[in-house]
Order: sequence, then C-alpha cells, then structure tokens
Amino acid sequence: MSLNSQPAAALLAALGGCCIVLIGMMGSGKTSVGRPLAGRLGLDFIDADAEIEAAHRMTIPEIFAQHGETYFRDVERRMLARLLAEGRKVVATAGGAFMNAETRARIAEKGVSIWLKADFDGLIRRVRRRANRPLLQTRDPEGALRKLIDDRYPIYALADVTVVSHDGPHEMVAAETIRALMSYLNVPPGP
Repeated sequence: MSLNSQPAAALLAALGGCCIVLIGMMGSGKTSVGRPLAGRLGLDFIDADAEIEAAHRMTIPEIFAQHGETYFRDVERRMLARLLAEGRKVVATAGGAFMNAETRARIAEKGVSIWLKADFDGLIRRVRRRANRPLLQTRDPEGALRKLIDDRYPIYALADVTVVSHDGPHEMVAAETIRALMSYLNVPPGP
C-alpha cells in the first residue's frame, strides 16, 4: 500500500534523490522489511543479492563455491555502486556489503543507511530456515554467526539510522523504519 500522506511526501522531499539502503546481518529482514517499506513510500525495491544472482545466472552459494568470497564482494561493490547511481529507491544489501569502506562512502554520498539490528537468537532462528548461507556452511554455524556479529556490529553501528529488527509483522518494522527515517531527516510527523 502506498503512503500518500503529507508526512510521506515530506519524507521523500527530504530524501531528495538519495536511496534508502538497508544493511544488517543475514536474516535481519532486509528483504522482508524492504519490500513493504518501498511499497509504503511508492519507491522501487531492489535486492542486491537477487540482482547479482540474475546477472550471473547462479545462486549466491554457487558464486561463492565457484569464484570465492573475494570475487563476490567485488561484484557486490560494483553492483551497489551502479544501483546507488540510478537514483532514489530502497536497496537491500548483502550482509557484508557495508564492511567495505568504499561502499560505505558511496552509501554516505548517495543514500541513507539503515541498520536492521537483530539479536543473535532471532538471527540464528531465521537463518536456520534456509541452507543457502555460504558463510554458515561450517561445522559450527552458531559460532560462525557469533564471530560475524562481533566483527560486523561495530561497523554496522556507523549507519545513519538503527532500527531493531524483531519478530513480528514485517509491515510493523517497515513502519518503525519510516518513523526512524523521518526523525533522522527532521521530517515532522503528520497530524
């Protein structure tokens, strides 16, 4: 549902041509929250992982297996640069995208970064539902996830906005994201 209210128009005006860039760990809800967020704002939604898979005609695990993580991160960096240059939209990044300093700088220039922050228990519960997480294909997926959290959360904390990603309707987290974005951009709430 599109949000055509006066506050939404003010939010889009304050956003200008910038993208809304969702960052966070795998399983934090970037795609699940990004779709309703984009819909409420009348913006296009792009999942960077899906774009990479379509361009390569391979899944992310296949890309990792055939070319390695370094190759994937380079493709991801170039893909995000292109997406950010195309104008205003909601972009869901891969979990490691924001770790790249060049990508962070580009996001700061062309977008507003929103960290969907989830706790370990929520993440492990969500990622266990899907077996396509290359970085968790280890003997100790829980340990691997804890290490990723330890490494990434200090960098994710550099995001412009932080929203807690909790279990519950994705629409609710999208609404919380809009409120946080309005606060960050100094857009007054509606009547």
